[in-house]
Amino acid sequence: MAVLKTITHKTLIVEDNDSFRQALRSLLCSRYPSMSFKEARDGREALNEVAAFDPDLIFMDIKLPGENGLELTRKIRTSNSKVIIIILTSYDLPEYREAARAGGADHFLTKASSKASEIFALVDNLFSNTNRTETIVRTA
Repeated sequence: MAVLKTITHKTLIVEDNDSFRQALRSLLCSRYPSMSFKEARDGREALNEVAAFDPDLIFMDIKLPGENGLELTRKIRTSNSKVIIIILTSYDLPEYREAARAGGADHFLTKASSKASEIFALVDNLFSNTNRTETIVRTA
């Protein structure tokens, strides 16, 4: 008998680079097949998706068309204190890290130095004690 834990959370990926956004989604889908996803390319789409989709987790780029990810994080945080926001950016600057923290981001990762295993470990840790994890028991 195997016992599997399946993460059933809703995730929003806010990223203007189509190939990176799709690669991140594919990576997460490979590990969390029951996780549902929405995507946004800019600030307007992101705010619309947050309102309609009510995500549990947001991966947020900083450099976006229109509003940047730091401003979006601040706006989202004022109306939703429960969503987990992970800044995932190419810009590993101390001032961005500080602005992300001050704006309410929960975590800050850099695209170049973050490995898939680190992203998986973070997501596993974030959702390890939540009630949106289903236990599935499979018998042989």
